[in-house]
Amino acid sequence: MDIVEAIHQRKSIRAFQSDPVPKEILKEIMELALRAPSWGNTQPWEFAIVTGKKLEEIRQAFVKKAEEGHNPDTDIPRPREFPQPYDTRYRVLGRRILELKGISREDKEKRGRWLLQGLRLFEAPCVIYIYIDRSFYRQGEGLNIWPVFDCGLVAENIMLLATRYGLGTIPQIQAVVYPDVLRKVLGIPDSKLIVLGISVGYPDWDDPVNQLRSEREPLDNVSTWYGFG
Repeated sequence: MDIVEAIHQRKSIRAFQSDPVPKEILKEIMELALRAPSWGNTQPWEFAIVTGKKLEEIRQAFVKKAEEGHNPDTDIPRPREFPQPYDTRYRVLGRRILELKGISREDKEKRGRWLLQGLRLFEAPCVIYIYIDRSFYRQGEGLNIWPVFDCGLVAENIMLLATRYGLGTIPQIQAVVYPDVLRKVLGIPDSKLIVLGISVGYPDWDDPVNQLRSEREPLDNVSTWYGFG
């Protein structure tokens, strides 16, 4: 599979089969993904790759915290608002997902169950958590956002490489909304900031939600060319 095919095939998967992902395949993906670039080759990323009982413990704890009314408390701040045009893109995606799942906007019960499914990581058999050192992100009174940017580069490598093995992925903020749970279950120290979780597994293509392919803005809408004839 070449890079163009991998880019076309990659999309966010929101329903997985229960089949486990072999450690050998995950190791191949991760070793290749480490070729991602980073500022000055600092390679700020670290990983916790989780499956089995540990992952189920995380799922159950996330659902329990949500049902008890705990607000998300991510290590990396979430957006406080979505100005235009980002709000429209965000809402369009949400509507399409609910339509494919057959959930009306008025059905609060089904919408709530779908939210919990996200906190259960869409039943993916494996999650790759990416974290960085707190001291590299918070420097004095300011923030160094570049290690987070670098984590995005390695995350994209992971997701593109996964397509080579017939695996689906979804990068999830929902996977890290309760970092205290992750620290407790996985022993991640407080000196680390948990950036993102990537749910990984074999897609359940029978679930209609996996028919979704989100739209992209036309290139002409987001680019300006200089110096070309």
